[in-house]
Amino acid sequence: MTIPTLPSAPQFLNWQDVAKLIDYLLPQLRGPYDALLMITRGGIVPGGLIAEALDISYILTAAVQFPEAGQARLAWPHFLQFPEERLLRKKRILIVDDIWVNGRTITAVKGRVAGTGAIPEVAVLHFRPGSNLFRETGPDYYAAITDRFIVYPWEVQRGPDRIDARAPQFN
Repeated sequence: MTIPTLPSAPQFLNWQDVAKLIDYLLPQLRGPYDALLMITRGGIVPGGLIAEALDISYILTAAVQFPEAGQARLAWPHFLQFPEERLLRKKRILIVDDIWVNGRTITAVKGRVAGTGAIPEVAVLHFRPGSNLFRETGPDYYAAITDRFIVYPWEVQRGPDRIDARAPQFN
């Protein structure tokens, strides 16, 4: 089996694009939820927008790290930050990230949440099924399917891995 190659040009989104994705995603969500768990860093902005729209005030975060590229794809995740079990137990949790690329991070978080006895559901803005490592699963809710490398507006021209060299110029 070969994994399809992605287009070389990234797809840059603006804030209006994100607003449309959120508007498409919200009616799919089958709340009420007891808490929203944002996966850092990509899930922070969409998670905040969803939490505000659904009036969810119980907000949690999870940070997961896998070995660098070139190392084993099946390596165990390292949870840099994760809510205590007592904060999740027997709650209905909406897990939010920006994109499901290969599914490793989201699947690790969802599994750990389910292990507490909580009921996890996953929502993302984009789902890339062509690169998904988990053929039998995917996000519960998503706004769009893509095969592109997505650059969200909060990622452009920020941080140590700046993308501004490829960012479009606006006059």
